[in-house]
Amino acid sequence: MTEKTENMEIDLREMLGVLLHRIWLIALAAVAGGVIALAYTYFMIDPLYKASALMYVNNSDISLGSTSFSISNADLSAAQKLVNTYVVILKSRTALNEVIEKAELPYTYDKLKSMISANSVNSTEVFEIVVTSTSPTEAEKIANTIANVLPDKIADIVSGSDVRIVDYAVVPSHRASPSYTRNTAIGILLGIIVSAGALILAYIFDENIHSEDYLTQAYPDIPLLSVIPDMAAARQRSGGYGYGYGYGYGYGYGYGHHRKQSAASEGAAGEAGSGEGRAAG
Repeated sequence: MTEKTENMEIDLREMLGVLLHRIWLIALAAVAGGVIALAYTYFMIDPLYKASALMYVNNSDISLGSTSFSISNADLSAAQKLVNTYVVILKSRTALNEVIEKAELPYTYDKLKSMISANSVNSTEVFEIVVTSTSPTEAEKIANTIANVLPDKIADIVSGSDVRIVDYAVVPSHRASPSYTRNTAIGILLGIIVSAGALILAYIFDENIHSEDYLTQAYPDIPLLSVIPDMAAARQRSGGYGYGYGYGYGYGYGYGHHRKQSAASEGAAGEAGSGEGRAAG
């Protein structure tokens, strides 16, 4: 194994040169990654839609079981705690089973619970119920059913409570996810990272010697005796005909010329013999 791979000495400028030399490959991988990510997002991932309803928690003296407490209009921290209490009631099994029954949903309690989220709006007495579904009309239907069921369900559990509907949900016109732009950008980024990483690893673990400069830099104490020329590169620079044409032409011409001279000599000898025969006769 060469010294480069043993010591992992990396020339950053040479590595940058490798990346720039293969920039077309990196660009191709980036385009391929973006196309694959876009196609996967479009064909394999179901779009999700979100519908939300707003509800208001009225601050008043209420009692929860045997415990009574008072919430003032200025006490936003206590209102936040009350909202959290209502969110727990919202996600209870009895409340969601009633929603499933009234909306005639084909979901189980656990599935519907995973589709619902609720949080206070800017730490106020208003809290938002968000329903996520693959169908925009179904998301709107579930959110409004919860908004109608929840006040009575909370009143049955928390005495003195007052929950009012601020805004009903509407059918969403745009999908909430996935984002084609974001996923395509992620695919392009992954294509660049993977291709560049592959080129860098190929450079690091490459044990071949590509130039005499590497030998003089890696082994400065050992003199370089000779360099074997690249005949293939020389033939390419000369058009691929110079060496073969010169050899073939020289050999063919010399051999043919020799045959012609031999034939002429034999012909001359024959004629001389014939002349001598005639003279003797």
